Order: sequence, then C-alpha cells, then structure tokens
Amino acid sequence: MKKLFLHIALFFSLICFSQNEQLAQYFYEKGDFEKAKVAYEELLKSIPQNSQYFLRTVDCYQQLQQFELAEKTIQTRYSKYKQAFLLVEMGYNWQLQKNEAKAKSYYEQALESIRKNPNEVYGVANAFEKKVILEYAVKAYQTAADLDTTFNFNYQMALLYGQLGKTDLMITMFLDEAFINPQNSNLIQHQLSRYMSDETDVSFADALKKALILRTQKDQDIFWNQYLSWFYMQQKEFGKAFIQEKAIYKRNPESLAEIVSLGQMAIEEDQTEAATEILGFVLENTKDLETLIKANTYLIEMKLAKAKPADFATIDLQLKTLLQQFEINPFTLKLQLIQAHFTAFSLKKPEEAKAIITKALTLPLNEYQIADTKMELADIFLFEEKYNQALLYYSQIELDLKNDVMAHEASLKAAKTSYFKTDFDWALKQFKELKSANTQLIANDALEYFLLINDNTVADSTQTALKQFAKGDYLMYQKRTDEAIAHFQKILQQFKGQEIEAVTLLRLGKLYETIGNYTQALQQYQAIIAQHSDGIYIDEALFFAAELYVKYLNDPEKAKPLYEKMIFNHQDSIYFVEARKKFRQLRGDKNL
Repeated sequence: MKKLFLHIALFFSLICFSQNEQLAQYFYEKGDFEKAKVAYEELLKSIPQNSQYFLRTVDCYQQLQQFELAEKTIQTRYSKYKQAFLLVEMGYNWQLQKNEAKAKSYYEQALESIRKNPNEVYGVANAFEKKVILEYAVKAYQTAADLDTTFNFNYQMALLYGQLGKTDLMITMFLDEAFINPQNSNLIQHQLSRYMSDETDVSFADALKKALILRTQKDQDIFWNQYLSWFYMQQKEFGKAFIQEKAIYKRNPESLAEIVSLGQMAIEEDQTEAATEILGFVLENTKDLETLIKANTYLIEMKLAKAKPADFATIDLQLKTLLQQFEINPFTLKLQLIQAHFTAFSLKKPEEAKAIITKALTLPLNEYQIADTKMELADIFLFEEKYNQALLYYSQIELDLKNDVMAHEASLKAAKTSYFKTDFDWALKQFKELKSANTQLIANDALEYFLLINDNTVADSTQTALKQFAKGDYLMYQKRTDEAIAHFQKILQQFKGQEIEAVTLLRLGKLYETIGNYTQALQQYQAIIAQHSDGIYIDEALFFAAELYVKYLNDPEKAKPLYEKMIFNHQDSIYFVEARKKFRQLRGDKNL
C-alpha cells in the first residue's frame, strides 16, 4: 500500500512539474519575462544541473536588464561547474551593457579554455553561434582544429563564413570538406544551391565556377569533373555539363547512366540540340540493350514533341524499325506505348493502337507497367468517345494502386472524362478532392478545372457556355487542332463579354502556339491583359506573352515589362519563380 501511495505521489508530482515547465515556456514565448523569470527560478531550484532552465533564467534577467543578477548567477555556476561556455555567457552579459572591452576579455578567456582543452570547443563554439557572435565561433573551431588534427570543422566553419558574407572562404571550406568526405557531398551541394539561387548575391555562381575550374586544372581526380558537371546542371548549361561527363566517362567507362540522365534533363528543359548530342554519344558508345532502348526512346519522344503532320510517316517508320530491332518485350514497353499513342492520336488509327496495347498486356509486366498500359488504353477509349470504357480502366488503376501518384493521375483523367461528358457536378466533386493531391502538377491541374466549372456555373446556371467550352477542350484532347480553333472562335462570338471569354482566349493562344502562329497567339494573350486584368488568367497571359516575345518573336525588350508585372503583382502564380528568373536574365544579371 505504501508503494502504491508513493507511485501515486510521484505521478502527480511529475504532472505538476510538467505543467510548471509549460507555464514557464508560455510566459517566456509571450514575452512576459517577469513571470517567466519566477517560473524558471523555481524550476532551476528543483533541478539545478539543468542547463536549459539556467540559460532561460539568465535570459529573463537580461531581458529585464537585471545584468548584475545575471552576472552573479553565471559566476556562481561557473565556480561550481567550470564549464567554458559560461565564459561566453559572461562576455555576452557585458556586451548587452555596451562594455565591449570586458566582453572581449571573457570571449578570449573562452578561446584560451579551448587551447588548454580542445574538447571544450563544442560548448564554446555552440554558445558563440547561439549568441550570433560568429567571428568568435569561427575562431573557436579554428583554434581546436589547429591543436588537434583529428578535429574536422570544415562544414561548420563554411556555414559561418557564409553567414558572415565571406563566400570565397565558404566555398573553399565546403569544397575541401566534400573532397575529404564525399559522403557529405549531397548536404554540401544543397547549401551551395541555396546561395546560387539567392538573388542578392549574383556573383556567387561565378566564384563557385572559378573555384571548381581551378581544382579540375590542379587536380586530375574525376571528383572535380563530377562537381563541375553538377554545377553546370544547376545552371542548366547541359552542353558544358556534357563536356565534363565525357571526360569522366573516358577515364572511367563503366556506365553511361549519368550521361543518359543528363540527356533526359536537357529534354525536360527543351534544350533539343544539347539533348541530341548527348544521346547520340550514348548510342555510339554502348551495346547495352537497356541503355540503347532508353536513349532511343528519349530521342523519339523529343521528335514527337515538335512533330508536324509532314513528319508523321518518318516517325511511324522509325517506331516500327526500333520495335523490330529491339523486339516486343517488357523492356520495350515504353516504346510500344509511344507507338500506340502516336497511332491513335496522330495517325487517327485507334483500332490499330488498341491492338498494340492488347498485345502489350499479354507480356509478363509488373503492376506499374500494367497500370501504364491500361492508362494508355483508357486514353485511346476516351479519344474514341467511349467514355464508359475509359472510366472503367481509370477506375481499375485507382483500385490497383491506391494512394500512388499514378492512381491520382488516373483520378484526374477520370474527372476530365466526366468533364468532357459534361457531367459537371460529378467532375466538380472529383476536381475538388484532387486539389489537395500530393503531386503539385495534379493539384494545379485539378484547381484549374475546379475554378473553370465553378466560376462558369455561378455566372450561368444553365452551363450553356461551359458545355460548348468542354467540347472545345475535347477537340484539343483529340488533337483536332483546326476544329478546336474554329470552335473556340465561335464561343468568343456567341458569349462575348461573359465569364467564359478570358479562358477561351487563353485556350486559343495555346492552340495558335501549337501550329506556330505566334502573332495570333500573342493577340489572344494581349486581349486578356487589356480586358481581363482583374481575372484569374492574367498571370498566365502575362507569362505566355512574355515567353512568345523571347522565344519566337525576337523582341525581348517587350517581354521585360510583362515579366515585371508578374513579379510585382502575381507572387502567388505558379509561373512567378520562372518569370523572376527570366526578367533578371533580360535585365543582364550575370547569374540567376
């Protein structure tokens, strides 16, 4: 019974103590330092050795300008425990009183304690960092490293040099550390990337590039070629990265995987020339079947992205030749799906396309390959206006890969199918759920359609204009571009001045871009800017118009004010970051 009462008493005392700690923290965070001081003093009496309670108590004294009491408390603790970091606390107490001489005296004593015992560096350097006394924190690390060569504080010192604005020293320390401990490279590259993307320091990338080039010249270790390649990739200079990757491969021709990945990145950034050169090198230097298939797949995808009807016969022959060469098997599934999609959507032969898919489904595929194949089959059924069959296959993917990204993609396509059918109520529910999808692209796409349906239903309860618009979107899906343009032009005439007008202009702009009529595309975006500047499509109109001026109309000066409007007025736009980068590029900033 006595033991039971003892356990009960201990239990309630722990609850009480925990509540006191929470109360002290509450007062401290609220800025009520008088009450926080009393609470932390009580806690410190209970557990005198607790350094957190001690530091909070001292901080409360200092916030209340009770510096003598703070000094006495620190001195008492130092006399008892002889912890070197307390010398930093004492110096900081004098610094708060504007007595720099006394503060410096204690800081120097803290450094002296490291000279006597290098292990004191951890407490002392940490105390300096917490007080943002960064120069002394660097000295603390350097002092210990000079005395004991087993210490390595390159990473910590590099971070401090960065905070102090000494970026050249930071770069040196980071690169030294990366070479000594390659396992830390990813962490270091993350830190360097942060500075490379910092607008306020446009010279940083130049300094880093210079340091890396010097190291590749002085040291023949391929580590520096790899690092320089990584740098060029961050800058999206894939041609220069390729030069480094070639140098690495010639000295260590084990794998072309990095070069293949580089080619893929160049494709994603629409750097066709660089991608073609990179993947051409891969094809010339490998006999590995998987690598050959992958490189050829990337090349054919790149051709398809820019293909015109005149190119279709050549592409069709090329696809058939590749599949004849590499045969129908699970390794060539991606090529088979590309062929099926091309046959249905470009050659307008859906039955032939479905035959390709049916054959693919007889192969020994894993669950993700099966899902990919069913997704393509569903897309083709949707192309044929066989909505129910399409929904059936999308639903199968959702069930087979619950909560997977591919399942979310299938859900989005199912929602679009309902939208094309003009079943807007059901589509709206699906888009509403997908707005919070983990994948940003899916979430953005769902949000766009949710707003489209919602806004145009509010403006017109009969949904007459929306039904016509959905038909135009479906023509776009089927790649019936000329018919889609004529249909959207008709919508502009029938529903002029109504809610649907701005998004119709946006669709027409994108359609004109696909056929290379950039002047007409620009006119659509300009109409949105002039007539719908307060609408939800203004950021896209500004960005797309600016891109046309830069990429196709050779008039970058007209793009600048458009990017600038994006930067100042539409910070929440998904195009904001890219617009800011492009604007700085046109303005002549050296680095981005």
